[in-house]
Amino acid sequence: MRISDLFYEAFSALYTNKLRSGLTILGIVIGIGSVITMLSVGQGAKNSIENQIQSMGSNLVIVVPGAMRTFSPMAGARGGAQTLTLKDSQAILKEVEGVLALSPVVYKNYQVVAGKKNTRTQIVGTGASFLEIRNYQIDTGAFFTEKQVENMARVAVLGSTVKEDLFGNSVSPIGKTIKINGIIFKVIGVTKPKGGMTALEDDIVIVPVSVVQKLFSGDEYLNAIIIKGDSPGAIESIKSQVTTLLLKRHNIKSSEMADFSVVTQEDMLSMAGSVTQVMTILLTSIAAISLVVGGIGIMNMMMTSVSERTKEIGLRKAIGAKRREIGLQFLIEAVMLTFVGGLVGVLLGIVVSFGITFFTGLTTKISLFSIILALSISSVIGIIFGYWPAQKAARLDPIEALRYE
Repeated sequence: MRISDLFYEAFSALYTNKLRSGLTILGIVIGIGSVITMLSVGQGAKNSIENQIQSMGSNLVIVVPGAMRTFSPMAGARGGAQTLTLKDSQAILKEVEGVLALSPVVYKNYQVVAGKKNTRTQIVGTGASFLEIRNYQIDTGAFFTEKQVENMARVAVLGSTVKEDLFGNSVSPIGKTIKINGIIFKVIGVTKPKGGMTALEDDIVIVPVSVVQKLFSGDEYLNAIIIKGDSPGAIESIKSQVTTLLLKRHNIKSSEMADFSVVTQEDMLSMAGSVTQVMTILLTSIAAISLVVGGIGIMNMMMTSVSERTKEIGLRKAIGAKRREIGLQFLIEAVMLTFVGGLVGVLLGIVVSFGITFFTGLTTKISLFSIILALSISSVIGIIFGYWPAQKAARLDPIEALRYE
């Protein structure tokens, strides 16, 4: 019997029982659809985080107080840890080779008021090099200078989101005043929006670090020191030099006891990749349960089909059909069911992924690899769960099969 005949017979058998075949593959459809969706969400999250890290700037080394146990694309406050000071940042700028620019950073959250409007946002106290280091661009006005930082000038640069919240799109905020925690600041500039996956970075107010430490913090501690290297090749050297310098300044003998962490963008990408990978594996494993349930449904249907077609199997064997051909036909039926279920599941997964992006704004990404993987898994399930029914059909005694009622 030719292989094409086996496929035709398998298709005919499934088509004859369209409703039962359709209901049987529901488990496979849901399982494959879930796998595609989970993989697309995981890959989308990974790409989103990577883009956010890259948007921070290039050739960056970030120093934060305490141990860096979690991924933080904004290199924000490290809880209650207070170990980095302005003097540390000044020493790094003076003694570490390969540093192109450096900016000390203090993060605070306060209510910002302009006239009758207000918003709660992140206040970033930093130096004059922050704009260059973090890849911000000025839309209108100007950024504050190093002299204004030294003189503790009460000036502020608004992120585009804060500007819209407080002044709208029609009014220029340049020269106007705002109140941060009750203290008056003069607006001297507005940054261009970074937008997209880095929209949170537009919801900020940037002021001189000296003002934040004097008026808000009341101390000299920093939440981060952001360093820009003069070339990609200098990053590891800068990281090593900064670690050695700060260990010496903080009187710490071993790096394992360090009260600070020095991380590069590559370190952040690695941490983010590990987190998203674990998340994707966990979600996909949960979705895979549907595939097992679907596979059991396929096996149950095939066992029922063997029982219903016992006489047919006996007749085929009586006129010369071989055991291998009988088994192969039933195995092809099982694989055909799961493969069709896989195709429908892939389409379902694609639709759901686009729906998630459309309705929630979460980034999803469907890769060719995930589609090929899903279809391969569905075919393997057909082979695994169709093998036993196929063997049962192949081993039927033709005489006993013909007598079957």
